[in-house]
Amino acid sequence: MKKPDRAIRTKKSNRQTRPGWDEYFITIAKAVSARATCLRRRYGAVITKDHVIVSTGYNGAPAGMKDCLEVNTCTRTELQIPHGERYELCHSVHAEANAIIRASADELKGATIYISGADAGGGECLSEPCMMCKRMILNAGISKVVHADGRGKYHIIKPQDWLKTRV
Repeated sequence: MKKPDRAIRTKKSNRQTRPGWDEYFITIAKAVSARATCLRRRYGAVITKDHVIVSTGYNGAPAGMKDCLEVNTCTRTELQIPHGERYELCHSVHAEANAIIRASADELKGATIYISGADAGGGECLSEPCMMCKRMILNAGISKVVHADGRGKYHIIKPQDWLKTRV
C-alpha cells in the first residue's frame, strides 16, 4: 500500500504559508514592543529599507533615567490623563522616535516604519503614530507607515497623505 505524499508541497502552497513582508515586519515590531518600559502601553517600531531592518525602537525612558517599571508608577495614570493626551508629562520616548534617532538620514529616506503595540493587559491596541511622531516620520523622509489596527490586522499609510490633512 502506497503512503500519501504529504511531505510534497507545491511552490504555490509554500507561498501561502510564508508571510508577506508587511506581516513579517509588523510581527517583529510586536516582538520589539516586549522591551518597552511603559506601564500603560508597550510599543515597538521597526524601520526597514529594501526589506532589510535598519533600526528598531520601543517606548521607554531616555538612557540613564529611571523608567516607569523601575519606579512602579506612571505620572499620567496617577493624574488620570486619558491615552493620547499630555505627552509632555510622560517620561518615555516613543518607539517611533527611538527607531528614527538610531538610523542615519540616508537609511531613513524612502524607508518603511512598522509600529505595533499592546495595552497593559497584553491585548493589541491601535498603533497609529501620534501627531508628534507623524511630524518626525515626515521629516525623516520615511515613505511608508504600517501600523497595527488593534484587531489583528494593520493599516498601510503614505505619510505624504498626512500633508493634505495638516498634521
